[in-house]
Amino acid sequence: MHRYRTHRCDALRLSDAGNDVRLAGWVHRIRDHGGVLFIDLRDHYGITQVLCDSDSPVFKEVERLRAEACIRIDGTVKARDEALKNPKLPTGEIEVYVRDMEVLGPVRGELPLQVFGDQEYPEETRLRYRYLDLRRQAMQDNMVLRSDVVASIRRRMWEQDFREYQTPIITASSPEGARDFLVPSRLHPGKFYALPQAPQQFKQLLMVSGFDRYFQIAPCFRDEDPRADRSPTDFYQLDLEMSFVEQQDVFDTVEPVIAGVFEEFGKGRTVDRDWPQISYADAALWYGTDKPDLRNPIKMQDVSEHFRGSGFAIFAKLLEQPGNEVRAIPAPTGGSRKFCDRMNAFAQKEGLPGMGYIFWREADGGMEAAGPLAKNIGPERTEAIREQLGLGVGDAAFFLGGKAATFEKVAGRARTVIGEELGLTDKGRFAFAWIVDFPIYEKDEETGEIDFEHNPFSMPQGGMEALEGDPLKVKGFQYDLACNGYELVSGAIRNHRPDIMLKAFEIAGYGEEEVKNRFGGLYTAFNYGAPPHGGCALGIDRTVMLLADEDNIRQVMLFPMNQRAEDLMMGAPSAPTNDQLRELRLRVLPPEE
Repeated sequence: MHRYRTHRCDALRLSDAGNDVRLAGWVHRIRDHGGVLFIDLRDHYGITQVLCDSDSPVFKEVERLRAEACIRIDGTVKARDEALKNPKLPTGEIEVYVRDMEVLGPVRGELPLQVFGDQEYPEETRLRYRYLDLRRQAMQDNMVLRSDVVASIRRRMWEQDFREYQTPIITASSPEGARDFLVPSRLHPGKFYALPQAPQQFKQLLMVSGFDRYFQIAPCFRDEDPRADRSPTDFYQLDLEMSFVEQQDVFDTVEPVIAGVFEEFGKGRTVDRDWPQISYADAALWYGTDKPDLRNPIKMQDVSEHFRGSGFAIFAKLLEQPGNEVRAIPAPTGGSRKFCDRMNAFAQKEGLPGMGYIFWREADGGMEAAGPLAKNIGPERTEAIREQLGLGVGDAAFFLGGKAATFEKVAGRARTVIGEELGLTDKGRFAFAWIVDFPIYEKDEETGEIDFEHNPFSMPQGGMEALEGDPLKVKGFQYDLACNGYELVSGAIRNHRPDIMLKAFEIAGYGEEEVKNRFGGLYTAFNYGAPPHGGCALGIDRTVMLLADEDNIRQVMLFPMNQRAEDLMMGAPSAPTNDQLRELRLRVLPPEE
């Protein structure tokens, strides 16, 4: 007989009755029925009920067992009485009578968290004792899902004639939009390596090297502030690059991979196959974000003309200043004063003075507009707004004004809240959209200086000619894929021309020598026959978070950091020893007061 088990804890069936078996696992739960002990024995695969009475030679030892002890039992499979069968378990028709037991791993002291049951624990406790937290069924399911998703992605990429290659983990610092994690060099005192924020330059160099289709499930490291949908230290992405492609070629390649994964693991939720392409400017106007949730049908609109010169002085005066606008958020079925007041309070909590609103209700067999705005701007303007927004009786609209940058994000959040509260957001599907035409440059309002707004390595639309005009009008062949309010994919057609690369960086204030010093490997390679190429990266953690229907990315990562980028279980970050610092020729400054 095998040292630890003949069967897994999900394997035994009624046909095994009468057989002697050996099982190993954890004590999930113990129930004492007056001289008969029932134990739910759990392993990674399932649960088997085992029982022990006073006739068993190991009854006394079983009595002393504690939850989560790791044990091995020998026993005989028995059919359960008809009334005691458990249809919720695959092994629910049988139980195992214990004849021998060995404690493989005892439990000493009180458990800091219980594995059995649905009790909630503080995240700090869960992360400090992650090995216990991971024993819980929901966490086991999430990690198995993650593994299966990665396996499916790999299979689908190979089927599309991609090959997987590994790029370096220790490299040079590169601007990817976040802070690097630096690694001091022992052999080169005073110099530092960096952990890669992404394999960006290496995958481009692979295209220059003649590898036509590359991918890897790549670890990426960014010293970022944590959010619910982002790790503060490291994450994994499906990283891919292709040669001799345009933007649509990348879309056509990636869409079936992602859609296939979501159909395979989406738990019956519908996966939209018609993925619209929305410009960055339109996404900001319609949704207040570049990662819109298209399950919510609400689309914001510019209604400035209806308020220009109107009796509502606040908006009328705003519109006298260039660059200001008034935007409407339609709210179908939101036409009650109570709901409008609630949304106004929401805006105030977000730091705005409030949101104006109009709602339409029945009156004298017809329809009337109500609310302070309606009274101020009059029936003609109110009716024009209603017609533009396509609203009717029982509907409402909310209004924000000023420079779009000051209210756009709040408007986007208000759109989300309205969709949720009014039941307009369809939770039973995954809605994807490509966001395209990203601006390459932005102007600092205070200094007037031009800098990169998005990926500096993107090919500008129009090439060199586009860079000769107004830089704020230059769009890049850059794209994101949004799904249900999250950014899942980011990518671009790369700028593979050295002359265009130098010009693009020159506009942002980088001289030729600085470009060559900072990106020398890439720049030099581009001078030796670089092919047109492009690609993207899909966030693995965020994808699994959506598929698992979780709101927090730490629910789908094995050993994540906490909100302060600390590993409470392993004690990281930790102070280096004096010997380590001396070897690296480093000195640690005391923290600032």
